[in-house]
Amino acid sequence: MKNIYSGIREQRRDTDTFTDWGGGSIDASERFPKKCLGRADRVFSQGLQCRQTNSVMALLSMEDSVFVLHSPLGCTGCCCMANDWFRVGQLHRGNYAMKNARVIVTNLDNRDIILGGEEKLRKAIRLAYTRYQPKMIFVFTSCSSGIIGDDIEAVVAEVSEEIPSIVVPVHCEGFKSKICASGYDSAFLAFSQYILKDAPKGETENDLLNLFAPPTVSYIDQTEIERILGDIGIRVNYIPFYSSLEKIRKIPNARASSAICKVFADEFMKELYEKYGIPYSHTIMPIGTRNTDKWLLGIAALFDKTAQAQEYIKEEYTKVRPLVEELKSKLSGKRVFICGGTGRSFAAAALIDDFDMKLVGMETPVYDNDTQSDLEYLNRLYGNFTLDIANMMPYEQVNLLSKLKPDVFIGVPVWAAKLGIPTTHILDIKRPTMGYRNLVYLGNKILYQIENPGFNKKIAAHARLPYKKSWYDEDAFKYIK
Repeated sequence: MKNIYSGIREQRRDTDTFTDWGGGSIDASERFPKKCLGRADRVFSQGLQCRQTNSVMALLSMEDSVFVLHSPLGCTGCCCMANDWFRVGQLHRGNYAMKNARVIVTNLDNRDIILGGEEKLRKAIRLAYTRYQPKMIFVFTSCSSGIIGDDIEAVVAEVSEEIPSIVVPVHCEGFKSKICASGYDSAFLAFSQYILKDAPKGETENDLLNLFAPPTVSYIDQTEIERILGDIGIRVNYIPFYSSLEKIRKIPNARASSAICKVFADEFMKELYEKYGIPYSHTIMPIGTRNTDKWLLGIAALFDKTAQAQEYIKEEYTKVRPLVEELKSKLSGKRVFICGGTGRSFAAAALIDDFDMKLVGMETPVYDNDTQSDLEYLNRLYGNFTLDIANMMPYEQVNLLSKLKPDVFIGVPVWAAKLGIPTTHILDIKRPTMGYRNLVYLGNKILYQIENPGFNKKIAAHARLPYKKSWYDEDAFKYIK
C-alpha cells in the first residue's frame, strides 16, 4: 500500500477526482465518462475543510492514547469539535465521569519555521509518555511541519527507543490535498505502517466483521447497526471511533471488512484484502431503506447469509413501513437541497425517495467513480438537479438556496438557517439517522422542521449574511474557471 497509494486522493490510479465543478447533474454524469468534466479550479475559495482535521477527528477517541500535533497553536482548533464529540460519546456509552482527550501541541513559531521544530517534537513525545504513560502516541503533522521539512520518522524512531509506547506518525499536511477525506486515509496508513506492520494473519474468527466508521456516526446509530448485524449472527469489531490498540490488532483476524461511510477506509480495506486475504464490501451508507438493504446484503454475502438477510429485511419492513407511509403522506412532493460529505450526501438523496420528496440541489465535496454511479441512480430517480462539487463553499450554497428556494435543507444547517429555510442535520452524532428503525426518527425530524420553521425564520430576520444583495443575482459558479 505504501508503494501504491500515498494517502492523497488526487493521486489515486483507479479514478479521476474533481473538487471544483457546478452545473446540472445530468450534464455532469454525461461528461465524466468521456473525461471531459474539466479539471476546474476556483479563483476564490471560502472555508475549505483541512485534511488534518479529518485525521484528528478519526483518532481522537482512541482509548489509552495521547495526541501530539506538530503544528502552530491554531491548528488545534479542530480538536475543539472532536473533543466535544468525544465527551458526548462517553456520556452516551454510560461514562458519566467524562474526560477530555489528551492533546499536546508543539506550538511551532516563527523561530521554528526558520530553524526547524524537531527538538520541540522530541520534547512533546517524551512529555506525552512521562505525563500519561499511554499505549499509543499519535503524532499529527501539519502544513508548517511539512513545509519546513522536519524529519518526523527520524524523531519517532529515536524517541521510540526510549519509551515503551507505540509512537505513530500521521502524515496529514493540509496543503497536500484538497480532498479532506485524504485525512482518513492518512490515519489508516498509519495503522498499517506502524501498528499492523508485519502483524500475522492469526486464526480467522468466522463471525467477525471489521466495521470502519467515521466519527460522525452517533452511538445510537452504532448500536442500531450492531443490532442489525447481530440479528443475522455477525459480530462487529468497530474501528476507529472509541477503539483501542487491542481492537486494531484484531483486524487481521476478521472474516470480512466493511465501512459505514463509502469514502471511509476504502483504500485500507483493499490493503487488508491484498495482505491478509480479507474480503470487503464497498457499497453505500445505510441511510434509508434502499441504502440499508444494499449495505446489509453486501455484508451478508461475505458471510454466506444472503437468504437470512433477505428474510430479516422483510421483517424490518413489516415494522417500519406503516410508519414510513404515514410520513410519506405528509412529506410527498417537498423540495429538498442536500449538503454533506460524499457518503452522506448521496445516501440522504436516496433516502428522501422513501418519503416521495423531490431533490432540487446537492452540494458534495468530491466527484469520482463512486460519485458517478450514485449520480446515475439519482438522475433516474429525480431527473436533472443542480450539482455543486464544493468543499464548504458557503457563498455558492447561499446563492443556490436563494434561487432554488427548497422546502427543507438537509445537511450542515448554519447558512441555510440564516436564510430562514427549515433545516435538518444528517451529520448529527447525538441523534439517530441510520438503519430501518432510525429512518422513522429522521423522517419525523424532517417533518417537524417543515411544520415548525419559526426558529429559523427568526434567525433570518436578525442574522446578517456577509454577502451583498448583488451576489444573489450572479451565477453561483462564477468563480469556477
